[in-house]
Amino acid sequence: MKIGVISDTHGHEQRFALAVEKFFDDADIIMHAGDVLYHGPRNPMLADYNPAKLAERINACNAQVIIARGNCDSDVDQLVLNSPIQAPYAYVFANGRRIVMTHGTHFTYCNDPSKPDWSKMIDEIAKQANTLRADIFITGHIHNNILERHGQSILLNPGSPSLPNRSDRRATVAAIDDAGIKIFDLDAGDELMSYEF
Repeated sequence: MKIGVISDTHGHEQRFALAVEKFFDDADIIMHAGDVLYHGPRNPMLADYNPAKLAERINACNAQVIIARGNCDSDVDQLVLNSPIQAPYAYVFANGRRIVMTHGTHFTYCNDPSKPDWSKMIDEIAKQANTLRADIFITGHIHNNILERHGQSILLNPGSPSLPNRSDRRATVAAIDDAGIKIFDLDAGDELMSYEF
């Protein structure tokens, strides 16, 4: 089984399309960790900002799409998306693993994604992941990657394909398969991080 993991598309249709084309075309499930359609007041609108077209693309996916509500997602977004926007958590059981996904805005140390306190943020996320007994705990919101094991849980943040907050500004997505988890540079296709099961 293959699961595509994406977050923080913020209405940028072509970035989502590229992720599906390059990494999720054969995925059984696509998990979106929130901030799907709206760009958000602090984010710039890129040339491909087209939330209506993005909704059409998501609805046309062959894979099942699971969405966790982000801070930029609203009730009106649900009117154009076929997949329910779940809040605050979405749960998937796949390949014998319990996968829990949330956007991450409720974590204290994620309030300013441009200046996160990484060690405290990771500790807070890990505590929640282990409390929920997640094998894989997916978050979004900070537009930056996390791929680390803490206790029984693997913490995964796929970053953002549209508005990356990495120091090198690489747009990223992730994939989970039977062998492990990989985070990819969306444009170059390079594997940036991996975790083997």
